[in-house]
Amino acid sequence: MRALDPVLDLVVGSECVGCARPGRMLCDRCRAGLPSEPRICWPQPTPPGLATPWSVADYDGAVRAMIVGHKDRGQFAFRRVLAGLLAASVRAAVGSHEGPVVLVPVPSRPGSSRRRGYDPMGTLVRLAVGCLRAESYAVSSAPLLVSSRRVVDQAGLSASDRARNLAGSMTCPSPGLARLARRRARARVVICDDVLTTGASAAEAQRALGAVGLSPFAIATIAATRRRIREQTNPVLLSRAGKG
Repeated sequence: MRALDPVLDLVVGSECVGCARPGRMLCDRCRAGLPSEPRICWPQPTPPGLATPWSVADYDGAVRAMIVGHKDRGQFAFRRVLAGLLAASVRAAVGSHEGPVVLVPVPSRPGSSRRRGYDPMGTLVRLAVGCLRAESYAVSSAPLLVSSRRVVDQAGLSASDRARNLAGSMTCPSPGLARLARRRARARVVICDDVLTTGASAAEAQRALGAVGLSPFAIATIAATRRRIREQTNPVLLSRAGKG
């Protein structure tokens, strides 16, 4: 594979998002160095009643570059790597649970997927399902949520401003979806997103699912913003969370 790197650099001018080495967009060394141990990451302040949030990486470096590249620049080469990281967070969130698990992606803002011609989070969730099914998890994806109104760009907003911006912005849009949600109520429902910042998006998704009778068990993300999280690393607490 390394023999292809000079060719890739010559043809497309690509370089690794982790170390800037010419060639593939994620080199073998940086891929091997990606985090693999999920942890509980509580945003500060924590939205009231937020389900336990898990993440496998800091929103920094190569992981940040892959998320931004996949979501905003159409760099689809990263999607299987990102899906594997998301699957790791889901795996940690459900622990030893042997029953059915349903992954619900946080929806894009209205019009975003149409402009991109692509649903980044929905795609990552479907690929994560494939990873977990290969390990014999009884898992499925269910895009139960849609954004029901426009919201402003979240960049630069405080935690309280994000919460106000997103309040009431998600819904299960039809009686059919609501019935589907209730039928899945016996499963463990995990909300999935790419990045945990203040927890406002996850909290709004949790509220909307609760409105149709679902109580999400956990939140699984690929990355969490370092400046806003409090990590829970106590192994006893982690064990209890996994069994919850």
